[in-house]
Amino acid sequence: MKTLEPTETHQPVTPAADNPTPMIDTSKMSEGQRAALEMTEAAREPERTRSTYASGLFMGETHFDEVFPFPEQRHEDRDQGDAFLHRLGDFLREQVDPDEIDRTGEIPAHVIQRLKELGAFGIKISPRFGGLGLSQTNYCRAAELLGSHCGNLTALVSAHQSIGVPQPLILFGTEEQKKRFLPRIAKGKITAFALTEAGVGSDPARMQTHAEPTADGRYFVLNGEKLWCTNGTKAGLLVLMAKTPAKDGKGRDPVTAFIVDTRSPGVEVVRRCHFMGLRALYNGVIHFTNVKVPRENILLGEGKGLKVALSTLNTGRLTLPAACTGLAKRCLQIAREWAKEREQWGAAIGKHAAIADKLARMAADVFAMEAMTLLTASKVDKDKRADIRVEAAMCKLWGTERAWEIVNDTMQIRGGRGYETADSLKARGEKPLAIERMLRDSRINTIFEGSSEIMRLFIAREALDPHLRAGGAVLNTRLPMKARAKAAMKAGFFYARWYPLQWLPVTAGLPEVLSPLASHLRYVKRTSRKLGRALFHAMVRFGPKLEKQQVLLGRFVDIGTELFAMTATLARAQSLWEHEHRGEALTLAECFCRNARLRIKTLFRALHENEDRANYQLAQGVMGGDYRWLEEGILR
Repeated sequence: MKTLEPTETHQPVTPAADNPTPMIDTSKMSEGQRAALEMTEAAREPERTRSTYASGLFMGETHFDEVFPFPEQRHEDRDQGDAFLHRLGDFLREQVDPDEIDRTGEIPAHVIQRLKELGAFGIKISPRFGGLGLSQTNYCRAAELLGSHCGNLTALVSAHQSIGVPQPLILFGTEEQKKRFLPRIAKGKITAFALTEAGVGSDPARMQTHAEPTADGRYFVLNGEKLWCTNGTKAGLLVLMAKTPAKDGKGRDPVTAFIVDTRSPGVEVVRRCHFMGLRALYNGVIHFTNVKVPRENILLGEGKGLKVALSTLNTGRLTLPAACTGLAKRCLQIAREWAKEREQWGAAIGKHAAIADKLARMAADVFAMEAMTLLTASKVDKDKRADIRVEAAMCKLWGTERAWEIVNDTMQIRGGRGYETADSLKARGEKPLAIERMLRDSRINTIFEGSSEIMRLFIAREALDPHLRAGGAVLNTRLPMKARAKAAMKAGFFYARWYPLQWLPVTAGLPEVLSPLASHLRYVKRTSRKLGRALFHAMVRFGPKLEKQQVLLGRFVDIGTELFAMTATLARAQSLWEHEHRGEALTLAECFCRNARLRIKTLFRALHENEDRANYQLAQGVMGGDYRWLEEGILR
């Protein structure tokens, strides 16, 4: 829950490759689109030797060995996490009033101070730098605990720790940089991430903030302005993205990541931004006027800022679904108690099918949210630089959207008491359950750190990557015919092997699971191949124009995400049965998978039966003013 990102999706980020010039046809793109695409592509990770489980789903591959057995947290690691969570939980319960924070729009100074004393600003920082040195899994558990209690505190801690200075510094900082900054951060120096700009959003090619080197080369002089910088009004340090001159003096200026001390002359918080929810969010507009930053404050290297930003966001995105899981668990508790307590028409409302259906879906979705998040966090614990691009994006996309549905359903179940404020409920002598605050606070989650629309485009880009490597150059009309012919031969060999495999029956490669779960696992493998075929058929049908079919691509992404959620859920249910004999986990997994299969069926049908073209044309007419008469009768 950190940086606000725009919901605009005018900039396609789908069909491309590590070298965008030969791989895709950019001849019909505007200069701005081409520049943004090429800058983003240049910052992507090097070519993978093997797809991850989530990315493989789009190619008909199911690397079940990455998921089964479900990675259990080591006892020592869990004990360390438990000790911190116990202290954090006591503090939240006894000293943090989320309704008071919401009412005043401020987090009390003593609360922030106690968080510093607990080490909450250095959860993942190594003990040698003064931090707690906890794992990614334990950090996600802490985010879950915070998310269940106070959205404002969750935003403060996670914006600092997930995408603020600590994460990129741990990943890319030099030893000298770590020694210089991490001890201050671990003690509670609040940090922030500065990327977004007004009118630019996250489009790197249009970034206005720039940094020019001084004559002696020892410093860079920053000028520009950043918008929606969460923690910006409280931060002592920022990780900031700015354009720097191209080294050869030619071509586009690259983006560089700087660590900026907010005490530096020329750093000015212009204003604090206020929002519908998270009313104590310390989010602001920050202006930079001739700010001198030492060259040694550059992260990773000059011109490598986008790689820093993208890599940081990959891991940072995991905090959101973790916090959303905590929020969803709290909502489930509230809904369960009310459904049992409240009576209508002679029975508890939970006995009525309409409410019971909501409760069942909520419980199954909470189980899936946690399974996906813990599975992905375990990959980071195994390898700090693990490729979790697709998994983290899926967790963020699916978890935030499900959490919003769960909060909304909780309000519906509580009825008028859900819509009424906690203060009003308390004044009337009822339990002050702040569902309306939770609803306001959680609405931002599908926008934070890349909107759902951006996440679908991001995942679609990764899904298409193997196809673009195999045959993307064939579609590029900017290449000479000889190069395209050579690419066509290469693609022919690839698809001659790959395509027939997608039609073979599912017979091998399945892990051993309990019989109630086995049919769902076979479905995942079978449907992954169907997804791979469907995506290939779409590429053949649309060619280079596929990148414009954003709604269609979104359906492919949603199918793959549901398959990933199913797999994580099945693996965790199997693990809980083996270790704790929890039959309830099997019931939850089966319920979730049955519902997911229905959603997938609908998505596949919509690949061919849809109104995408007609809706797009109507939207253009609306924007063009053809339907302004619909707006008559309102105050302008």
